[in-house]
Amino acid sequence: MFKSKKVEGVDDSMYLTLREERRISKENSKIIRKFEKEKNRKNVPEEEYLTQMRDPSNVVEFDNLHTYFFTDVGTVKSVNGVSFDIPQGKIVGVVGESGCGKSVTSLSLMQLVQAPQGQIVSGSIRYQATDGKCYDITKMPKDKMLKIRGKEIAMIFQEPMTSLNPVFRIGEQMDEVVLLHVEGATPESAKARTMEMLNLVGIPMPEKVYASYPHELSGGMRQRVMIAMALSCDPRLIIADEPTTALDVTIQAQILELLRDVKNKINGSIMLITHDLGVIAEMADYVVVMYAGRIIEKGTVREIFHSPKHPYTIGLMKSKPSGDIKDNRLYSIKGQVPNPINMPNHCYFYNRCEKAMKVCSQEYPDLIDFSSTHCAACHLYYGEGLKEQNEGKE
Repeated sequence: MFKSKKVEGVDDSMYLTLREERRISKENSKIIRKFEKEKNRKNVPEEEYLTQMRDPSNVVEFDNLHTYFFTDVGTVKSVNGVSFDIPQGKIVGVVGESGCGKSVTSLSLMQLVQAPQGQIVSGSIRYQATDGKCYDITKMPKDKMLKIRGKEIAMIFQEPMTSLNPVFRIGEQMDEVVLLHVEGATPESAKARTMEMLNLVGIPMPEKVYASYPHELSGGMRQRVMIAMALSCDPRLIIADEPTTALDVTIQAQILELLRDVKNKINGSIMLITHDLGVIAEMADYVVVMYAGRIIEKGTVREIFHSPKHPYTIGLMKSKPSGDIKDNRLYSIKGQVPNPINMPNHCYFYNRCEKAMKVCSQEYPDLIDFSSTHCAACHLYYGEGLKEQNEGKE
């Protein structure tokens, strides 16, 4: 067996031998081929991916979704049993540290997880389409998904410079969306729709922007173009992945106001992914807090901000900059997110939690309900955790 070289002062338990890497790679190839074969089937009967919504007032329902990345050093469980709803006409904010699975959850909904390594392993994503049918996105064939992606579900990506093609003009890229998804569209009608959308998002001199290349526009202008492109076909759901990243405060406020106005005009829903709790407080109706691929707390924006239950959520709230000049040091949550390849069986937040108890190191906590809309996964509120707390007080 080929051993990895030891490095003094470094724990070599995280290193793999060449033989182990080859074994993992072989197993992964077998798993990936199985998933890819399933996805690439032709003439799939519609009955296989038709389903029913649990609540007809929802646009999307994530149900125990698992999305993994099969790497040569192990399986990364980026999304590990996520369940939440996006109601019609509402904004659902998804928050958490970098790498917690927010973007992968949204990419799973769009069927844009980077394949072949990235695969939706199990669970379902139910979507209520405009034609009245309910589809399970995880089982939909690629060709059928093309009719929904971009038209009924649109995404505003995190970095517009990498999302816009640098060799095509803005007008060409925006016209293509309309020509692809609007039945009977002509080059003239596509340009008219593009100009209408550029005006809607408040872009001055739309004719000039229409003929420009992406590099000729500022970051704020490119973000507005991405929003205009996403809204061209009046989608039922807009996924906004960090829509205000790298924008100055004034432009941020304008972009958020624009998103809210457009949502109200088309009576759509928004899945808003961000690190900024101020944006969530201003925009969201419901909040989903993710940590290491799992949901640790969810509820209405008022419940999460006024009565957070999970120690991680409480830590996020403390991490907000304060206007009080006495608070000269910004609070930070100690420690780091655990290795996503070898996740423990107990609570993932255990090693960073200020309220950790013995039971927290034994099993992963179930979600406990505090109201019909508010729940959290923490041992503090039931069973052995409550018993341990009471014993500590005595």
